[in-house]
Amino acid sequence: MSSEQQDKPISRVHVWVSGRVQGVGFRAFVVDSAEYIGVTGWVRNVGWDTVEAVAEGSPQQTEQFVKMMKTGPSVSRVNEHRIEEEMPTGEFAGFEVRYSR
Repeated sequence: MSSEQQDKPISRVHVWVSGRVQGVGFRAFVVDSAEYIGVTGWVRNVGWDTVEAVAEGSPQQTEQFVKMMKTGPSVSRVNEHRIEEEMPTGEFAGFEVRYSR
């Protein structure tokens, strides 16, 4: 990481969205959007109607990520969302799909 990157403020968001968010390409949409926005982290399905994601980036990037999660792809429908700000860890090298256990 360059000193320029280290000087930039980093934020971390933990997001849950529920509704018609599974079986509609939501996770693939999140990965593509996260890579475009430039955040790192992960996304996974939880239960039968929820998608969970963690993202780290600049405050502007994580704000854009949250907006994208609230909207989702055109075939989805987000009925509820929950967002928690957390302490960033810098643990992610990219953005990936994680699978439920």
